Amino acid sequence: MRNLNEHNITDAVVARFADTPNPRVKEIITSLVRHLHAFARETKLTEAEWMEGIKFLTATGQKCDDVRQEFILLSDTIGLSQLVVAQNHSRSAEATEQTVFGPFHIENPPAKKDGEDIALGAPGEPCLCVTQVVDEAGKPVPNCQVDVWQADAEGFYDVQDPTWNRDKMRLRAVFNADAKGELKFWTIKPAAYPIPTDGPVGAMLTMTKRHPMRPGHIHFAIQKPGYDPLITHVFIDNDPYLDSDAVFGVRSSCIGDYVRHEAGTAPDGSKRTQPYYTLNYKFVLAPEIKHA
Repeated sequence: MRNLNEHNITDAVVARFADTPNPRVKEIITSLVRHLHAFARETKLTEAEWMEGIKFLTATGQKCDDVRQEFILLSDTIGLSQLVVAQNHSRSAEATEQTVFGPFHIENPPAKKDGEDIALGAPGEPCLCVTQVVDEAGKPVPNCQVDVWQADAEGFYDVQDPTWNRDKMRLRAVFNADAKGELKFWTIKPAAYPIPTDGPVGAMLTMTKRHPMRPGHIHFAIQKPGYDPLITHVFIDNDPYLDSDAVFGVRSSCIGDYVRHEAGTAPDGSKRTQPYYTLNYKFVLAPEIKHA
């Protein structure tokens, strides 16, 4: 088609994808074209602004590596991640709510046994997590896989250390819950922390006068055949950032009660020489979702 202009170019571009064999790919890409073109028209996008956008996306990709996913961070901070999560994991009121995955998960973390310590010297106050995984009827879900990871009390994940390698992993592990769906482990009380601001996402937050803070939390990813995989957080109650989480991930059902105790005998029978915290939390899995 010749003589394209601002009024007819969208239909011409969409027509080029008419022979796309996969109907879902066709639906997504043609909808993307129409929405992008509509955005450019609505905002009267200038060439200079278009180029700045290209530079921003290029820099976002360049900031990604094996342990840093700036595009996920971008998706998180504009609410897209939580939107996609919410519409793909609609659950009953009884089930634990899904939250964002975040950019700092590592595949194949160290396998740990019930009761072990995953802090491995990381700064922070000791915390014993006592959890159980059940179904919507309250029946224990046995032998499920529980993947956990978190930042230290100074606000950093292990992978943010420039000298990090897989031998230096801490504050992350994968467990198998027991036949009653129960699991306990030692870690540290999580603290609020800023998302990374040394890249394009940080520049966007500064430009738009948004803070980069996340309320303190521990990440949990729980899997068991027959159930919808659960990716969630357990946040600290009364954290000042619960209502302004930089990545829009807070859900009321995902706020835990981290209880402080003086030194003494902990619930697992261990002797603690300094004050510590306990978290008791029950995760409720929903049945597996069958997608069309």
